[in-house]
Amino acid sequence: MQDDGFIPAAADVAYIESAAAPVHPVFEAIEAAAVEPRVPILDRASGRVLSVLAAGRTRIVEVGTAFGYSTLWMALAQPPGGTIVTIDPDTSRTDRARAWWREAGVTEERITVISRPALEALATEPALRGPFDLVFIDALKEEYGRYLAALRPRLAPQALVIADNVLWSGRVADARATGESTEALRAFNAAVLADPGWRATILPVGDGLLVAARA
Repeated sequence: MQDDGFIPAAADVAYIESAAAPVHPVFEAIEAAAVEPRVPILDRASGRVLSVLAAGRTRIVEVGTAFGYSTLWMALAQPPGGTIVTIDPDTSRTDRARAWWREAGVTEERITVISRPALEALATEPALRGPFDLVFIDALKEEYGRYLAALRPRLAPQALVIADNVLWSGRVADARATGESTEALRAFNAAVLADPGWRATILPVGDGLLVAARA
């Protein structure tokens, strides 16, 4: 089939959201709280995709918690007994995340928060030994490649890796755009997409989701 270059318009996105199941009120509360002081959280449409990909995944690791919005999408999709280890050094944010998780009915023993810089935690924390069957990355863009390199040996055979912001508001695709984060994301995308050890693609939802499965 020939590609006609169709890009969903705002009306299409609104239709998809209206047809989807209503979100838990806690998601709306987090979205409102994140507006000021501009705490970066996952786009809602990307959250719905993340929920589908997390279904059936029992051991998840997340790099970058913020207000725990993406964490909650995954936790509510997991089967009974599923656990998440999430990494973020900013306790002012993760303390609020814990309260929202409780409000949504996610028990504290299901989510372990590691309050340290991600690369430091990945090098030393026993809770991060794995194996994990899903990785979600949404932290410092310049470190995406290093996160994946550290986590790759800890993945279960059928694991998925998901990374947010890989289109970086159009800057990654714009050859004229420069900047450390932009260049790092281009390098990350290229490395994963060209690696024969992954079956990978980029979904143009939200700010871009890279999804990779072990080949």
